Amino acid sequence: MRLGISHVLSHETPEQWAQDLRALGLSAAVFPVEYAAGDAQIAAYADAARGAGLCIAEVGAWSNPLSEIPEQRQAALEKCKGQLRLAEELGARCCVNIAGAFRGARWDGFHRANYTQEAFEATVRSIQEIIDSVKPKKTYYCMEAMQWMIPDTPQQYLDLLRAVDREAFAVHIDITNWVYSPKTYLYNREFIDEAFDLLGAGVRSCHLKDSKLHDGMTCLLEEVPVGLGGLDIAHYIERAEALSPDTPMIIEHLTGDAAYREAVARVQGIARAAGVALR
Repeated sequence: MRLGISHVLSHETPEQWAQDLRALGLSAAVFPVEYAAGDAQIAAYADAARGAGLCIAEVGAWSNPLSEIPEQRQAALEKCKGQLRLAEELGARCCVNIAGAFRGARWDGFHRANYTQEAFEATVRSIQEIIDSVKPKKTYYCMEAMQWMIPDTPQQYLDLLRAVDREAFAVHIDITNWVYSPKTYLYNREFIDEAFDLLGAGVRSCHLKDSKLHDGMTCLLEEVPVGLGGLDIAHYIERAEALSPDTPMIIEHLTGDAAYREAVARVQGIARAAGVALR
């Protein structure tokens, strides 16, 4: 597999950025600048990644194209289109976003309306509009799996793939986001299998973090750094590797260079113990 981090390590030049990732034993990267950065800066980072042998795993399009505020919704759609064009230019494995909150003040927050058929249909339309505007041939648009919005289960992701009906719409898996009940936590190895059995053929990238179930009422599930929780990270890695040795897994949601360096070392150890080679 190809391991990467979502964090941008402290650096002074694009070349240093790329070389520092390689020095950590990483071969995948999240592109560190957005489409509005300008051609020269984009080209400099693209050239640095190419020269270091880094796969651009993801271009993030983090925004809410379902916002109930028209101006915010339109701005989000334009950002998604711009980031998907950037991903196409780079030949990135995917451009990734969440569906977005259908109602409520928080763009990525929970709300009753997120679970409605109306929200599902709006999500389908937004994805179709983004893909149809850009018409990518070398990259894919993906939804990050989420716990309180579409798609909140592997089956719903499959339903979304069928409803969108675009070749350029593919799969992004974040197992931790889908482990939101004690049963799924305790049977997470089986759940990992369910997700990959249903969606594996379309997976373009995966996120790596972890979860810990605490004693207490009513249910206390805490996101923790990868390798420090109760999820079967080795099995997750094995299922991603089985798809292709080029499948990227991106460590995320940590703070600071040191925390990411420690997490990289843990994942490298887990992969070695599982017999999975890191490219």
